[in-house]
Amino acid sequence: MEYTQLGRTGLKVSRLVLGTMNFGPQTEEADSHAIMDAALEAGVNFVDTANVYGQSAGKGRTEEILGAWFAQGGGRREKTVLATKVYGDMLPDGSPEWPNYGRLSALNIRRAVDASLQRLRTDHIDIYQFHHVDRLTPFDEIWQAVDVLVQQGKILYAGSSNFPGYKIAQANETAARRGSTFGLVSEQCLYNLAERRAEMDVIPAAQEYGVGVIAWSPLYGGMLGGVLKKEHKGGRRTGGHGARLLNDPAVRGRVQAYEDLLDKHGIEPGEAALAWLLTRPGITGPIVGPRTREQLDSALRAIDLDLPEEVREGLDEIFPGPGPSPEAFAW
Repeated sequence: MEYTQLGRTGLKVSRLVLGTMNFGPQTEEADSHAIMDAALEAGVNFVDTANVYGQSAGKGRTEEILGAWFAQGGGRREKTVLATKVYGDMLPDGSPEWPNYGRLSALNIRRAVDASLQRLRTDHIDIYQFHHVDRLTPFDEIWQAVDVLVQQGKILYAGSSNFPGYKIAQANETAARRGSTFGLVSEQCLYNLAERRAEMDVIPAAQEYGVGVIAWSPLYGGMLGGVLKKEHKGGRRTGGHGARLLNDPAVRGRVQAYEDLLDKHGIEPGEAALAWLLTRPGITGPIVGPRTREQLDSALRAIDLDLPEEVREGLDEIFPGPGPSPEAFAW
């Protein structure tokens, strides 16, 4: 396994981040634990979750699965850099609406971190991430809450997710003005071969402020994982966002060209998409969310995959990025 510093911190994390969103709704607890054991054995020390993960299994269920894994001991918690998120409404499904059970008020942050710690069966969270921008809560209030949690030893660092570049700047400038502990150290953003808009704004801002970038949806809902080859073989078809994108003939044509290029070089599409992300400036690593052990094994192979120059050039031709900012939209 390869490791890197998380942004400007002294924290070393694996280049692959184990995402857990499927644990609970799609992957049973025992299988989830087996995947986590295999990832840890392979050297993956960075695990990402969120308080709302669990979907059909119930909000918070994924954190509970992680907590049960940590409770098995064997150094599982000590070896893991644990990241979770706060923002989503945590009222139980079917409960009447009630204020302050979501977003980033100081009240909800305090409530949410204690609930996550209980579900995760740990005394601290390594990276506590804001799952989305809260346009109603000023950063002064957010950092006041974070500073208290750091002083209490409940969290070590703060990160963001789905922030535009100007919000990364605003958050860190506010933290610096307040003399807050550290500001944002990481940003999770949508970034992959087919969706490269983050190159215009988010990634440059993160690099400027020493914020590590973690790419979510590296296979773009399965679209970059060999979906057309699987369709031809009668295998599992991609669903959701990936399926909707493939309804566009132009998108489908690019995906076919992508799969043809990689087939020519004997490279699996999903592994190529991850390996490409590992070459990108400013990227700490992609989040992989395996439902099965086989999917984890495929992701791990991407670490050692060196994409030939011809393949990298071909990928840029098929999925060109927007170009540097501001030249991408100005002179």
